Amino acid sequence: MEQIMIVEDDKELNHGLCMALKADHRQIVSCPNIHSAKEQLLMGYPALVLLDVTLPDGSGLDLLGQIKKEHPFVPVILLTANDTDTDIVEGLERGADDYITKPFSLSVLRARVNTQLRKHSVPADENIFRTDRFSFDFSHMRFTVNGADVELSKTEQKLLHLLIENRGNTVNRNYLIDHIWSDPSVYIDESALSVTVKRLRDKLGVHDDIKTVYGIGYRWIV
Repeated sequence: MEQIMIVEDDKELNHGLCMALKADHRQIVSCPNIHSAKEQLLMGYPALVLLDVTLPDGSGLDLLGQIKKEHPFVPVILLTANDTDTDIVEGLERGADDYITKPFSLSVLRARVNTQLRKHSVPADENIFRTDRFSFDFSHMRFTVNGADVELSKTEQKLLHLLIENRGNTVNRNYLIDHIWSDPSVYIDESALSVTVKRLRDKLGVHDDIKTVYGIGYRWIV
C-alpha cells in the first residue's frame, strides 16, 4: 500500500487534500507542521510528500532538504502561495520534483501526484526496480548491482521483493517471516530472518540501505 504524506497547516485545505487523494490502495498521513512530519518520517518514508512551503514552525524548504538528503528518490511536490520566479527556483534547486501554487484545482493536483507516483514506482507490468546502482527483475529473477549479476536464493528474492514493495516503510519481522516461509507446517526459527537479511546485505552491498528498526523489523531506504 502506497503512503502519501501531506504537510499543510491549513486545516480545511489539509482535509480537502486528504479527501481528494484518498484511494483503496493508498494511506494518507496528515501533518500540520514540520515537527509532526519529522516524527512521522522516523517511522518510514512515504511514496510521495505534499509539502507546504510556509509552516508555523519553519520553512518547508528545510524539510525538503532533509528528505532529499536521506531519501532522494522520494518525490516531493511543493504547495506554495508564492509564485515568484525566485521562490519557485529555490524550491526546484533544493530538489523538489514539482510545485503547485495556491489556489489550485484538486483535479490538477491529483494529476500531478499520479504523474510523480508513476515516475517513481516499480512498473507493475515488468516487475522491475531500477536505480543508478540496482536493477532487480523479479519476473526473470535477474539481479544486478552496478551492472554485475548477483545470484540470490529463493528466500533472498522473497525478502528483497517484500522490502522493495514496501520501500520507505518498516516491514514487521513477523510479516516477513509469514510471507517468506509460508508453509505453516514448517517451524522457522526467528534467527532465520536475521541470517537471510545478512546474506542479502552482503550480496547486494546494501549494509546501510536495509535499515534495522530494532524491535520492529526492516526497512529498504534507497
